[in-house]
Amino acid sequence: MGAVTSGHAAALWVGLHLILLLVLSLLVVRQRQRHKVALGDGGVPELAQAIRAFGNATEYVPAAMVGIAVLALVEAPPLAIHLTGFFLFAGRLLHGFGLSRSGGTSFARAIGITLTWLAYVFASVALLFYAIA
Repeated sequence: MGAVTSGHAAALWVGLHLILLLVLSLLVVRQRQRHKVALGDGGVPELAQAIRAFGNATEYVPAAMVGIAVLALVEAPPLAIHLTGFFLFAGRLLHGFGLSRSGGTSFARAIGITLTWLAYVFASVALLFYAIA
């Protein structure tokens, strides 16, 4: 196997984020089945939290995946893609865990959104650098 390229790095993080979204989706399905709720949250706090954990991830992950893909297209160093992907993945994992445990504020949610925003800032700066460099 050859050297890790930007494309390989992007493929890793896109793949991991797709798995994360699938797991969060399955947690919603599990809560729906457990509480026999086909639509909405049925007033069940655990289901509402699972729906928001999945929903929140779907609000943040796609735009970041576009950023990671474009970083690969402009041949940014794999390290830049790995940093963006890692911060985002850790952030979304922590946020999803925190939100699935409690509808209120939590340390995991706070760290999760901070890491997510850090990934967004890092990717944005890197993309702007490659756009004008």
